[in-house]
Amino acid sequence: METILQLLALTAVIAGTFFSVVGMLGFVRLPDVYTRLHATGKVGVFGVVLLLVAAAAWTPLGWGRAILLIILLMVAGPVTSHALASAAFRIGLHMKQPVRDDLRPDKAP
Repeated sequence: METILQLLALTAVIAGTFFSVVGMLGFVRLPDVYTRLHATGKVGVFGVVLLLVAAAAWTPLGWGRAILLIILLMVAGPVTSHALASAAFRIGLHMKQPVRDDLRPDKAP
């Protein structure tokens, strides 16, 4: 059982690190605040969740605490990204080369 938990932890650390690196690369490489929030808000949350799974499997942290933290992170991550994107839109930060902008004020329904 110990070997299976170690293998699970190692796999989760590798996958979580991969997701975190991809999220940070997206943050650095993407052109505007909205696409950067997409990269960090989605991919970063998955990276941290996998690292929490690894911590719960490797240490005697307890799965109950880990699951509670994962649930809170899955709820708070998208809400935070949405709030930041809404604030960026309200202060006037525009998208770079938008294909479609449904919130543009000069567009009448």
